[in-house]
Amino acid sequence: MADHDETAEELDPATAASIDAGDAAARRHDPERRCIVSGVKGTRDALIRLALGPDGTVAPDIRAKAPGRGAWIGCDLATLQKALDKGKLKGALMRAFKTSAVIVPDDLPAKIAAALERAALDRLGLEARAGALLTGADRIADQARKGAVHLLLHAADAAEDGSRRLDQALRVGLDQIGVSDVRGLALPVTRSILSMALGRENVVHVALIAPAAAARVSHALSRWRSFIGLTEGAEPCDDASQGSSALRN
Repeated sequence: MADHDETAEELDPATAASIDAGDAAARRHDPERRCIVSGVKGTRDALIRLALGPDGTVAPDIRAKAPGRGAWIGCDLATLQKALDKGKLKGALMRAFKTSAVIVPDDLPAKIAAALERAALDRLGLEARAGALLTGADRIADQARKGAVHLLLHAADAAEDGSRRLDQALRVGLDQIGVSDVRGLALPVTRSILSMALGRENVVHVALIAPAAAARVSHALSRWRSFIGLTEGAEPCDDASQGSSALRN
């Protein structure tokens, strides 16, 4: 499949921001898509595009950049796997692509999950290089108490007491702007994977300190977590003017 998807590893922050702005402008004029499995409608920000390769193989197109006709899904991994196992997915894809020459890999759901994970981690890496991200528990706690943290993330293997301490600091800071009942978001990856994505050593906790960066990361994480069946996600706090994001209990 022709792949025009540029990853965060290949883009400098200014170029990536320009692409994001262009994508956002285009999406405002995009019609709703319909999930070929569930029938649910949504924007391309909410759904996931599948593309057809030259040999007829279906593959995820997370940035929705591949040429040609696409098919859209808005269901989670379990639902997609069920449709694949029952043979319903291939029929839906044949109708969407208007061809019978469709090859559906047995591991398509896993490939989509991996692509969403890569997109989310690439986004974190990009924000780190742009200076919009903090690591280190003490630095995060200090900024959280000041109300400067807009999204708090914990590695899957973070110690419970360390996460609890930072969650408390986050609540202290957000109380200053009238936001309560929030805590950090547990990522579905361990500290080793998180550290590799950010190019730093022993990253256990991450804080986004720029509202726009928090929104971009929240969107990428929400798509990934929703697909793999983690229903809680990073959502904007009530005070939209602050642009803060956190996970609601």
